[in-house]
Amino acid sequence: MRRLVAGSAVLAALLAGCASGSTPAAAPSPSAPVVSASPTPAAERTTFRIASLKGPTTMGLVELMDTAAKATARHDYQVTVYGTPDEVVPKVLHGDVDVAMVPSNLAAVLYAKTKGSPAAVQVAAINTLGVLQVVEVGDNVHSLADLRGRTIYSSGKGTTPQFVLEHLLAKNGLDPDSDVRVKYLSEPTQVAAQLAAKHDAVAILPQPFVTVATAQIPGARAALDLTDEWSKVTPDSQLVMGVAVVRAKFAAEHAAAMREFLEDYAASAAYTNAHPVEAGALIAAAGVVPAAKVATAAIPASHITYVDGAEMHDALAGYLGVLLAADPASVGGALPGDDFYYGAGG
Repeated sequence: MRRLVAGSAVLAALLAGCASGSTPAAAPSPSAPVVSASPTPAAERTTFRIASLKGPTTMGLVELMDTAAKATARHDYQVTVYGTPDEVVPKVLHGDVDVAMVPSNLAAVLYAKTKGSPAAVQVAAINTLGVLQVVEVGDNVHSLADLRGRTIYSSGKGTTPQFVLEHLLAKNGLDPDSDVRVKYLSEPTQVAAQLAAKHDAVAILPQPFVTVATAQIPGARAALDLTDEWSKVTPDSQLVMGVAVVRAKFAAEHAAAMREFLEDYAASAAYTNAHPVEAGALIAAAGVVPAAKVATAAIPASHITYVDGAEMHDALAGYLGVLLAADPASVGGALPGDDFYYGAGG
């Protein structure tokens, strides 16, 4: 991974581990203590069907996935990793999964779509803060204003990356429809390939793809961190990229097991942050990135976390409020009610 490799075809091959199909498969802040799961569960052993996505949400799950694979987990955690949110949505709507790791605005849309139905969802935890960065080949972008007139490649059309980018462009005096040209591709690997193939390309990439791309593409660099750009123009909210949602019926029927799952999930996220070398090996084994060293290097900038309860409510509600003002459809037409927030008093 240290050697610079030119050409989009070579990069696409190197990134194949980030873009392959579904993979059956395990974040508090880096300073949070690692909580070891008790070998004897207080709740009846329960099967959790969990859908996750390639990227930081799965990076925070890998220790939990590892214990499940070794049959030492408190519960039967069945994790499947998908390439795009579009693959996860029908699983949630049809009740085929119990827990799903999704973009935060998509959680609000799913809440609106499922409210009052057996597939109704609640958000249980924030698992990822800002992971998006502007990456360029060259040294021309030093502010968002420098994107004027540029073609920007990104993934995530209709989800968090699009809404974050459009909000930040507008706050920096740029019209997303006329001052820049944004081309949306299906997956981050395709975006990274454009960086390798096109001179003077600019991309919006999440971690760990930023680390992979900057290591492999000559002249590529991370120019701007959108988490920092968000804080400059929207200081009263946090950039909340990813959350865990749970079927409300499942959470109510398995309340004790749900509490234990959240404990195990918090411990898994903390493990990733506290043990990047060991976690990097697990992340690579899960197929999230092609090499353990890349995963280890990406962890510090991936903002893997675990936030629940009232703190989750405040952070997420503020962020969704910003998206609502920018595009009501991005959050399902209205802010979710208090019943959206599992364990937050709603």
